[in-house]
Order: sequence, then structure tokens, then C-alpha cells
Amino acid sequence: MTVPASQETAPQGVEAQYRQALDQGRFLIQRCTGCDRAVFYPRMICPHCGADSLAWITPDGRGTVYSTTVVRRKPDAGGDYNVALVDLQEGVRLMSRVEGLAPEAVRIGMAVRAQVAQQDGRGLVVFVPCKEAQ
Repeated sequence: MTVPASQETAPQGVEAQYRQALDQGRFLIQRCTGCDRAVFYPRMICPHCGADSLAWITPDGRGTVYSTTVVRRKPDAGGDYNVALVDLQEGVRLMSRVEGLAPEAVRIGMAVRAQVAQQDGRGLVVFVPCKEAQ
């Protein structure tokens, strides 16, 4: 079933706040003021303790590749790219990609740093190897 364009909804609430910051070039996550744990993906209630007092913070950006895979595509479709799960220093894990090297060169345990890239006019969190992020 196709949803008519008039019924499509844009992100609202905390997701809209997260998206707006990304579009402005800022990567934010949340921290619970109740249990002091980091939260990602944006939520209204802390998944750790149930508190509803989540504050936006700018993460350090340093992380470690937890898992990675290469998605194979024909060159005319854009070529191969990697998909990686990255553990941030703050204790949250997110899915993104590591840029600046061949997709098959991304390794589990690799030190990376988050950056906000622009793609089609929208902000996107990507990672680069730490030596290239400085």
C-alpha cells in the first residue's frame, strides 16, 4: 500500500530535534539526568531507568568499530561501500559507514571519529579513521 504524499509525516519531537541538529552540522546524543547514561537513538524516555529527563549533549566523537560488512554493488550503481556498527566512547552503538578508505579495509577494533557529512542537503553521521580525522 502506498501512502499518499499528503499523509507522509516528517520527523517530530526528539527525532526532529536530532535531524535539525544534523542538518546544521551538529551530531548530538542524549544523556539521562536520572541515571547519567548516554542514550542513542533519540527517545523521550530513558531506556535504562525510565526517567523522562534526557538532555542533549555533543559526544566526543571517538569510537571503535564493533562490526563491519561490505555491501557489494555494481560500479554503475555507486560501487561497494561498508556498513559499520560503531561503539562511541560514551557507551552507545550506532550504524553508519567508515569513509576515507576501501570498504574492505575497515576492521573490527579500528579507532574512528564521527563527522557530519552532507548528502542530498541532509546531515549524516559518518566515521573516519582517527589518523585522518585530526
